[in-house]
Amino acid sequence: MIKKENQKVNKTPKSKNSKKKPLNKAIQLSGAGLQMGLTIYLGSLLGKWLDTQFQTSYLKETVTLFAIFLAMYSLIKQANKIND
Repeated sequence: MIKKENQKVNKTPKSKNSKKKPLNKAIQLSGAGLQMGLTIYLGSLLGKWLDTQFQTSYLKETVTLFAIFLAMYSLIKQANKIND
């Protein structure tokens, strides 16, 4: 039987730093909220611009509603990622 010397086994327990701090989570979620607001605002601007380009009256509401759904989807994905 051959004995291997200087063989180290990595059996370090999980450190306290492996868990995310609550303050860090709050900062990440507030950033996600700002991103959500910006997405909706830019969607509204895009819809307004499209209304003027195509001389319609429904694109602003449609694009803004799409931006709201997109922002909510993004917020939920980020919140799930932060909580994992």
